[in-house]
Amino acid sequence: MILRNMLIGALLLAAFAFIGTGLVSATYEATASKIAENERQRLLSTLNALVPASDYNNAIESDLIHLDAPQLSGQSPLPIYRARFDGKPVAVVIASTAPDGYAGPIKLLIGIRYDGELSGVRVISHKETPGLGDAIEIERSDWLLGFNGKSLENTPSSGWKVKKDGGIFDQFTGATITPRIIVKAIYGTLNYYKQHREAIFATTPVMNEANHG
Repeated sequence: MILRNMLIGALLLAAFAFIGTGLVSATYEATASKIAENERQRLLSTLNALVPASDYNNAIESDLIHLDAPQLSGQSPLPIYRARFDGKPVAVVIASTAPDGYAGPIKLLIGIRYDGELSGVRVISHKETPGLGDAIEIERSDWLLGFNGKSLENTPSSGWKVKKDGGIFDQFTGATITPRIIVKAIYGTLNYYKQHREAIFATTPVMNEANHG
């Protein structure tokens, strides 16, 4: 009798453990999927702020490659999202970095149309001084919008500086370092794109490789 009761108890514990593990696993799967989807939507929203969704019809967030770019702040490989319409190249969004910010590296997303014209720039991470350097945030200032439409063709190399250094871009009152290094990073990224445009659009997307591997 005692043995039977012990056996029943053990079976019940095993059943509860099995059910509990199943519930935890199901909850994790549901939560993980939701988190992943939320992250994808946030990324897509940011990408669409730089390349309007009406301009392309591929899955831009999945059309991702990484190319070596040691000349860009030493960041390598460089993440690049590609926009296409019916298979034809439209634009890229390059995740670049300005390494020498006043308070540390400044991470950027730089949208560039196929012809080399800037479609937009956003700062996605920085540690600049609140009230001074944080004017690089699109929510606080429209300074970044001044890059829209600029290119290596319509802006001479001498213009890719802040006005204090003889260029065409505004600096901030009391904060010149931050805008100076962002202008430098954008100019470097445009040059990189110009030199590697064909390779950028010819390289196989890494996420697609992972999905098939």
